[in-house]
Amino acid sequence: MIRVEELSYGVPSKDLYKDVSFSLETGDHAALIGSNGTGKSTLADLLINTEAYLYDGKIIKEDECRIGYASQFTADEKNSDMTVVEYLSKRFLDVQDEIAAACDEMAVAEDMEAAFEKYQQLLDLNEAMDGDNYESNIHKQLYTAGMLDLKDVKISQLSGGEYKVIQIVKEMLLAPNVLVLDEPDVFLDFENLNSLVKLINNHKGILLVITHNRFLLNHCFNKILHLEGMELREFPGTYPAYRIEQFREKLELMRQYVDEQEEIQRNIEMVERLRKKATLLINPNAGRQVNAKQSQLERLLDRQIDAPFIELREPEITLPQVQAGDDEDCAKEQGPLLTVNDYSISFDNCILEGVNFEIMPGEKVAIVGANGAGKTTLVRDIMSGNHPAITIDPDSGFQCLSQLQGENFDNKLTVYKLLNDRDFGGETDIREHLAKYCLDEVDIKSPIHDLSIGEQNLLQIAAIENTGAKLIVMDEPTSHLDVYSQNALESAISDYEGAVLMISHDFYLIANCADYVLLMENGTMRRISARKFRKMVYDKFFEQKYLEIDRKRQALETDIRTAFHATELDKVESLIDQLEAMSEG
Repeated sequence: MIRVEELSYGVPSKDLYKDVSFSLETGDHAALIGSNGTGKSTLADLLINTEAYLYDGKIIKEDECRIGYASQFTADEKNSDMTVVEYLSKRFLDVQDEIAAACDEMAVAEDMEAAFEKYQQLLDLNEAMDGDNYESNIHKQLYTAGMLDLKDVKISQLSGGEYKVIQIVKEMLLAPNVLVLDEPDVFLDFENLNSLVKLINNHKGILLVITHNRFLLNHCFNKILHLEGMELREFPGTYPAYRIEQFREKLELMRQYVDEQEEIQRNIEMVERLRKKATLLINPNAGRQVNAKQSQLERLLDRQIDAPFIELREPEITLPQVQAGDDEDCAKEQGPLLTVNDYSISFDNCILEGVNFEIMPGEKVAIVGANGAGKTTLVRDIMSGNHPAITIDPDSGFQCLSQLQGENFDNKLTVYKLLNDRDFGGETDIREHLAKYCLDEVDIKSPIHDLSIGEQNLLQIAAIENTGAKLIVMDEPTSHLDVYSQNALESAISDYEGAVLMISHDFYLIANCADYVLLMENGTMRRISARKFRKMVYDKFFEQKYLEIDRKRQALETDIRTAFHATELDKVESLIDQLEAMSEG
C-alpha cells in the first residue's frame, strides 16, 4: 500500500533520515518507535502530506490509498453539544448530503462529464467508508471500545481520555486504507487505554502507531519500525520478539568486538616486539616485518566495530541531590513537606471534596484516578503556591514537572538561556549536561519550542538537577518520553532521596516506584498500598498472569544489561534464552 525507498530528509538544525526504506502492507499493525527527537512525527507527516516536503528518495502510494490521521492533541470540537453518536455520524451524513447535491447538479450541469465524475467519486467514497451501514458500524465500534453506554452523552461532557478514544473511533469508522495514530495513549487512564488496545487489535486496516507506551507495545503490533540515528530498522514481529532480536544482535556484536579487541591487542604487542628486534638488528627484513604487521594492525583498527550498547540513547537522569542538614534541620525534616487539608474542586458541580493528605520526606506517592477526576487541577493548585488548603514547607526547595509545555518556563527562551540562568555554567558545561540527557544534538541557541515534546520533557528534568529540591511534583512525567527515558526516569526516582508526588496513568511507573497510591474516585480520595493498587489494576485490566510475567521479563532484561556491562557473554546468552522461552510460553 505504501513503500518508502532510500528516503533522506532533514530540518535546518539536523538530518533526520538517511536512505530509510520500509513498507506498510495489508495486515500490518506497525509501531513506530525511537528516541525522542528522532523525527517520528515528521516521518508520519511525510507519508500523509508527501507533496509538502522536499526530500530525496521515493514515497510510493497505491492509487486507492486513503490515509487517516489522529493527532496526539485533542481538537476544538471537545466543547460540542453533539452527542457521541451525532459526532461520529457527521461525516457520513455530510457525504450523503454531498451526493444528493451532486445528483442535483448533474440535472442542470453544462459539463456533464465533470459533474458525473464528481458524483462517482462521492459514491466511491461512501462505499469505501461503508456509509450505507454507518449506524450499525458506529454501535459496533463503541461496543468494541466498551463505550456503548456513552452513545447519547454530549461530547462536551466526556473526559479528555474518553474524547481522545472517540476521536480514534471516528477515524477508524471512516475506513482509511492506512490509519496513522500519533501517541494515542498519552494521558489515557487505564480504562481508556484498555479501550484503545481493543480498537487497535480489532482494526482491519493498516495501522502506523507512534507510541512509547509499554502496554501497547507488548499487546498490539505485528511489525516494529525502529527509527534511530537517521536509520530505520523494519522488524516483522511483535515488540517482545524484537527486544529479543536486539539482545541477540547485541550479543553477536559484543562477541565480535571482544574478538577484535583481542586480535588488535595481539598485533600491538607483535609490532612492539618486532620494533625492538629491528632496533637491535641491522636487517632489512626486520624493518619490512614491522611495516607489514603495522599495516595489518591499521586495517584491523579501521574496520573494527564500535563497542555496542543495549540502548542506543538511554539518558543518565539524575534528580536533585538532597543535602543533609544539621540536627535542627533534620528534626525539622521529620514534618511533612506538603500538606493538603480539606481541599475541594468545584466547577458546575462538585468534582472533588474533603481531600486530606501529607507527603513526608523521602516518600514516593502516586495520585491515580480516571480522566477528569481532578488530578491536574490539584497539581496546578500545588504549583501556584497560594491555595489556602495547600501548605508547602518553605525549606523543601519544591520543584514541579508539568505535562503542559511552557508552563514551567517560557518556551520562547533558548535552551542556552534557560540553563545558563539556572547556573549550569557556560556553553561547554551546558552541552556536557545536555549530553547526559541525550540532548547533545539539540541546537542550544534555538528556542525551546523547536524541540520535540519528548525533548522538552527531558529538558524540564535536566533543568532541576542542581536545585537541591527535597520535594518534586510530577504531572504525567513519562508522557511523550521514549521507552529508554522512561526506564531511566524510573531508576532516577528510585535513587532519589527526596519526596516525589506524581500524577500518572503509567502503570509501570507507579508499580515500580510508588510507596503508596492516593486513589481519586467518586469525588474523594483514599490511600491504598502499592500492592493493593497493583492487584486492583491487574484484576480489572490485565490478562491472567500478565503482570507477573511482565515483571519477570523486566527483571531478566535488567540482568541482561548488567551482564553485558560486565562482559559476561555466556551468562547473557543463557538469560536471553530464558527471556525467549518466557515469551514463547
